[in-house]
Amino acid sequence: MSVRNVVDMVMNVSGIIKELETTGMRVVVGDDFSEYRVYRNSQTNRSAMYPMFDVACSYIDDTNGFWICGFNDADELVHTQAVRLLDLNNISLAQHLNVHRHKYITPYTTPDLDLTFYQGPEALRSITGRVCYHGEFWLPARGLGGPRAQGVTPLLSRLLFEVMHNKWDPNYTFAFVPKQLAEKGAHMRYGYSHCEPGKWIGPDQQVTEEDYLVWMSANDMINALSQPPQSLNSSGKVSAIREQLTSVAAKG
Repeated sequence: MSVRNVVDMVMNVSGIIKELETTGMRVVVGDDFSEYRVYRNSQTNRSAMYPMFDVACSYIDDTNGFWICGFNDADELVHTQAVRLLDLNNISLAQHLNVHRHKYITPYTTPDLDLTFYQGPEALRSITGRVCYHGEFWLPARGLGGPRAQGVTPLLSRLLFEVMHNKWDPNYTFAFVPKQLAEKGAHMRYGYSHCEPGKWIGPDQQVTEEDYLVWMSANDMINALSQPPQSLNSSGKVSAIREQLTSVAAKG
């Protein structure tokens, strides 16, 4: 990465963090997944932590992963996301998922992890090389007035993409998005260029979960990062987000 690109990345990251601070969100970026596990296990209103990012199940440290957490003024957790670098130089994403599917399946969605497989997207066979998996994305919804609807999602994803691109410059990046969110264009808010329908098929050929595969190539990433980060320049919007993030514990 050129010096100019590094400077641009630093300026973008700094600007995003400052913008999020105006909404009342303090951002922490880390690579100690033991610490992240403590944060996630403190959330009793969410599904279990995905094994791919759990140090109790997977080998993940500063060499192949990092996480981003957001905290409100009361020091309550109001945002999580994480990314993991995969070495798929000799295999496709389809082959990788076939072997490591247990780590991607949403906990408690299938009667038999060993007999549940992901099917559908054509991109599974072409995604290879240095590949990043983007997961654990969570932000309180709270309807149309919530932080998701007010434009915080693109900023948070952009923050992760900036750090990820500078750190690893992957060939591909992918994530799974629930069908109901993908059909509403969630992948565009996250910043992904491609979205393909996919399903987890269980032991009796039943659909245990419908997750769409969202992904982008290295060129897609470069194009996305060449655009200036979205700004929450409306004072009304910032105030609305700050109000929603004030107390997650009190509002659920």
